[in-house]
Amino acid sequence: MPTLSELVSAQGRSSADDIEWLHRLAGDGQLLADLAFADIVFWVPTSDDSFIAVAHTRPSGAATLFYRDIVGDRVRPQWRTQVQDAAQGVRIIDSASPDWFEETPTRVRAVPIVRGPLRDGYPPVVLGVLTRHTNLGEARTPSRQQITFNDCADDLFGMIARGDFPDLSAPTGPRRGAPRASDGLIRLDVDGTTTFASPNALSAWGRLGFDDELEGESLSEVTTRVLPAKETIDESLPLVVTGRAPWRADIEARGVTVSLRAIPLRENGERSGAIVLCRDVTELRHQEQELITKDATIREIHHRVKNNLQTVASLLRIQSRRTHSEEAREALTQAMRRVSAIAVVHDTLSEGLTQTVDFDEVFDRVLKLVAEVAAGAGTRAQTRSTGTFGKLPSAYATPLALALTELVTNAVEHGLAGREGKVEIEAKRSSSRLKVSVRDTGVGLAEGQVGRGLGTQIVRTLIQGELGGTIDWHTIMGSGTEVTIDIPLRWIDRPRA
Repeated sequence: MPTLSELVSAQGRSSADDIEWLHRLAGDGQLLADLAFADIVFWVPTSDDSFIAVAHTRPSGAATLFYRDIVGDRVRPQWRTQVQDAAQGVRIIDSASPDWFEETPTRVRAVPIVRGPLRDGYPPVVLGVLTRHTNLGEARTPSRQQITFNDCADDLFGMIARGDFPDLSAPTGPRRGAPRASDGLIRLDVDGTTTFASPNALSAWGRLGFDDELEGESLSEVTTRVLPAKETIDESLPLVVTGRAPWRADIEARGVTVSLRAIPLRENGERSGAIVLCRDVTELRHQEQELITKDATIREIHHRVKNNLQTVASLLRIQSRRTHSEEAREALTQAMRRVSAIAVVHDTLSEGLTQTVDFDEVFDRVLKLVAEVAAGAGTRAQTRSTGTFGKLPSAYATPLALALTELVTNAVEHGLAGREGKVEIEAKRSSSRLKVSVRDTGVGLAEGQVGRGLGTQIVRTLIQGELGGTIDWHTIMGSGTEVTIDIPLRWIDRPRA
């Protein structure tokens, strides 16, 4: 299904600012649908003077009319005139008589979507039309809450038609945990006094420690009473509880956390009141804190593992210097290098909280280890890396880093064998594979005469066993050796079981 941006851009009539406005409004589509107890559809004009649906939200507290998604559909003939009149006249138009949709009586309201703020002397910028489709088949005597919700919806529809909603100065904030109308709604007058509080809102404030009725009370004074003494207060909280700014804030008291969102209501440019949505997010905040603690613990573990590996590498280096056997010294030096390569990966993982690692950064640091090997072997080697590895899951970063360390080190120590030469590492990443080539300008090797040492066995085990890839050694025409690693991306992009 195409996105809102794709559908709007395809019409060729909207700017980036227009699309941003529509995105912000559509982001509150669920709020509008829940307040109006109706389906909300967003339409934008097409090049042939019709309209196309770019977003649709169903109510959570009422039956939907559209069981099939209508995003991407053109406006139906029975709504077209009403939608066109709303856009051209820049005014809200209600259907004169019930509209029948699939044998269900409905009432349709068309609201022009105006991008504000409006300026004197300039025509309003109409981006499209919002339609509200109310199911009359389930009509019943409305409760006081339903009447208040509908009044709030009407206020917001009026603001949309005047370009006062959404307010781009309001922070979007994370959708996870954001309060919804069904979680709790408080209606404030222009002075910040509560004129209505839904049962869920009363329950939320009751858990904070306020057991009386909210109606008739100043919400800011109630908030002051429930807040613990000497508690650090969010500086945006006074703006939220008075309804003066479209902001969000949290209240914490008695071990309970309630998230608030204020939506100031305006009429003719003047603030007339506010809607305050509230939601008990205590459990959600606990979960978030646990995740933060676990992420910090994992990062600290990677850091300690890196430190321990560096300590082991240092001990191996000291031991190799005290060993008189050349063969033992070489074995200890290689073990030290392998441990150092693994430490590089853990050092990179300790710097972030994601499950992936930028392998280009890892490999740049691995090449510095190879430079030390070249200096110790008396080889003047020039290493050059081209292409990009991209981001890899951390589980695969270690085996790939260790395998490449072995290959590049082998090219320096044995391929160049004390001579001056070049080692080039080329990475090619496509949509389905990662290919890495390691070339040197050394003495080369006879076809089929691949070494049988520990390093070669390690490389094969890592590439074929750990990463499910293939590896090929062959001599370059003229001189030198090229080793090619080919790894399917399905092994990289999907975590191991």
